[in-house]
Amino acid sequence: MKKNTRAEAIKAAQRKPIKQKACPFCREDAAPIDYKDLPMLRKYISDRGKIRARRVTGACTQHQREIAVAVKNAREVALLPYVSTAR
Repeated sequence: MKKNTRAEAIKAAQRKPIKQKACPFCREDAAPIDYKDLPMLRKYISDRGKIRARRVTGACTQHQREIAVAVKNAREVALLPYVSTAR
Protein backbone atom coordinates (compact mmCIF):
# COMPACT_ATOMS: atom_id res chain seq x y z
CA MET A 1 0.00 0.00 0.00
CA LYS A 2 1.34 3.42 -0.99
CA LYS A 3 1.92 5.96 1.76
CA ASN A 4 1.21 9.63 1.20
CA THR A 5 4.25 11.83 1.22
CA ARG A 6 4.35 15.12 3.04
CA ALA A 7 4.12 17.08 -0.22
CA GLU A 8 0.98 15.19 -1.26
CA ALA A 9 -0.62 15.81 2.12
CA ILE A 10 0.11 19.53 1.92
CA LYS A 11 -1.22 19.72 -1.64
CA ALA A 12 -4.44 17.94 -0.62
CA ALA A 13 -4.94 20.31 2.31
CA GLN A 14 -4.48 23.38 0.09
CA ARG A 15 -7.16 22.36 -2.40
CA LYS A 16 -10.31 24.39 -2.13
CA PRO A 17 -13.70 22.82 -2.70
CA ILE A 18 -15.13 23.81 -6.06
CA LYS A 19 -18.25 25.91 -5.67
CA GLN A 20 -20.78 25.63 -8.48
CA LYS A 21 -21.76 28.99 -9.97
CA ALA A 22 -25.44 29.80 -10.03
CA CYS A 23 -26.89 30.37 -13.49
CA PRO A 24 -27.54 34.12 -13.92
CA PHE A 25 -30.63 33.42 -16.05
CA CYS A 26 -32.34 30.95 -13.70
CA ARG A 27 -33.19 33.72 -11.24
CA GLU A 28 -36.75 35.02 -11.17
CA ASP A 29 -35.80 38.63 -12.00
CA ALA A 30 -33.46 37.75 -14.89
CA ALA A 31 -34.09 39.32 -18.28
CA PRO A 32 -34.86 36.91 -21.12
CA ILE A 33 -32.08 36.08 -23.59
CA ASP A 34 -32.57 38.12 -26.76
CA TYR A 35 -30.34 38.48 -29.81
CA LYS A 36 -30.90 42.27 -29.81
CA ASP A 37 -29.49 42.71 -26.29
CA LEU A 38 -25.88 43.35 -27.38
CA PRO A 39 -24.37 44.44 -24.03
CA MET A 40 -25.57 41.20 -22.45
CA LEU A 41 -24.35 39.06 -25.36
CA ARG A 42 -20.90 40.68 -25.36
CA LYS A 43 -20.34 39.31 -21.85
CA TYR A 44 -20.56 35.80 -23.29
CA ILE A 45 -18.16 36.35 -26.21
CA SER A 46 -14.36 36.30 -25.92
CA ASP A 47 -12.14 39.06 -27.27
CA ARG A 48 -11.53 36.83 -30.32
CA GLY A 49 -15.26 36.54 -31.00
CA LYS A 50 -15.75 32.99 -29.71
CA ILE A 51 -18.72 32.02 -27.55
CA ARG A 52 -17.44 31.38 -24.03
CA ALA A 53 -17.78 27.91 -22.50
CA ARG A 54 -20.44 27.03 -19.97
CA ARG A 55 -17.86 26.41 -17.25
CA VAL A 56 -16.61 29.98 -17.74
CA THR A 57 -19.99 31.74 -17.98
CA GLY A 58 -21.66 29.80 -15.19
CA ALA A 59 -24.84 29.35 -17.22
CA CYS A 60 -26.84 26.13 -17.04
CA THR A 61 -27.07 23.88 -20.09
CA GLN A 62 -30.43 25.19 -21.26
CA HIS A 63 -29.46 28.85 -21.01
CA GLN A 64 -26.02 28.26 -22.56
CA ARG A 65 -27.78 26.86 -25.63
CA GLU A 66 -30.07 29.90 -25.73
CA ILE A 67 -27.04 32.21 -25.46
CA ALA A 68 -25.35 30.38 -28.35
CA VAL A 69 -28.46 30.65 -30.53
CA ALA A 70 -28.86 34.36 -29.69
CA VAL A 71 -25.21 35.07 -30.54
CA LYS A 72 -25.53 33.20 -33.83
CA ASN A 73 -28.73 35.11 -34.70
CA ALA A 74 -27.06 38.43 -33.84
CA ARG A 75 -24.12 37.53 -36.08
CA GLU A 76 -26.48 36.58 -38.90
CA VAL A 77 -28.18 40.00 -38.88
CA ALA A 78 -24.78 41.76 -38.53
CA LEU A 79 -25.27 43.03 -34.98
CA LEU A 80 -22.16 41.14 -33.81
CA PRO A 81 -19.02 40.33 -35.80
CA TYR A 82 -18.15 36.72 -36.57
CA VAL A 83 -14.48 37.36 -35.78
CA SER A 84 -12.72 40.12 -33.90
CA THR A 85 -10.33 42.34 -35.87
CA ALA A 86 -8.13 43.08 -32.82
CA ARG A 87 -4.62 41.63 -32.99
